[in-house]
Amino acid sequence: MREFSADYLETTREGMWADSREALADLDLDGRERILDVGCGTGELTRVLAEESGAEVIGADADPRLLAAASEVAPVVQADATRLPFIADAVDLVVCQALLINLPDPVGAVEEFARVSSDLVAAVEPDNGAVSVDSTVDAEPPLARRARERFLDGVETDVTLGAGARDVFEEAGLDIVSTRRYDHERVVAPPYSEGAVEAARRKVTGEGLADDRETILSGETTEGEYDDLRAAWRAMGRDVVDQMSDEEYVRTETVPFFVTVGRV
Repeated sequence: MREFSADYLETTREGMWADSREALADLDLDGRERILDVGCGTGELTRVLAEESGAEVIGADADPRLLAAASEVAPVVQADATRLPFIADAVDLVVCQALLINLPDPVGAVEEFARVSSDLVAAVEPDNGAVSVDSTVDAEPPLARRARERFLDGVETDVTLGAGARDVFEEAGLDIVSTRRYDHERVVAPPYSEGAVEAARRKVTGEGLADDRETILSGETTEGEYDDLRAAWRAMGRDVVDQMSDEEYVRTETVPFFVTVGRV
């Protein structure tokens, strides 16, 4: 399973549930007594579940570094998604966000979720193959698409799962309640945050692509193709920095998420 830093999770999930909590309507949060958030990361969704339900919410993650942050939101436990340290029917709702896309055996994980839930299981999963980017730097959208395609070609898990979580749920023996789509927009515009400035710096240096180099080269991308991509990426990054210095840079990334709810 891929590992993520706390900074990465906080950045990618920042503001996701600020104006989209209607996407969680079919989780029937008002009627919940005990909720388990598996793969909770730093606790962004855990906090939302607690605020919307009033139930006892527990976070679970395999990474103790992430749990250190999540523990400020709710009680947490270190656990593997496929071997949860809970008895059968311990909770009445199990939720995960962007977890199944990173697991080699998502069906096995959902079967485990169903074991510990007495009622509902829900998954909030993106389709990373359908992400779109709009930018005032003309070169950025096609380069972002090219880099994403190269990366997805090298990933071993199904990071485009999205609405396909329905099939995973059905294979795990759950009855589908619903699937709702929510498009999460991340906008970079002046005045620029520290995170936006750091992201621009990483474009100029090519650090972001360097982090993904091993995965990209695991697909059909050659060393030469990777080097060409990184050179173009760094040139694009310089244009981003130039526009930022004039407060003209605007970037919108849209990530489609699908909230799938199943009944045990």
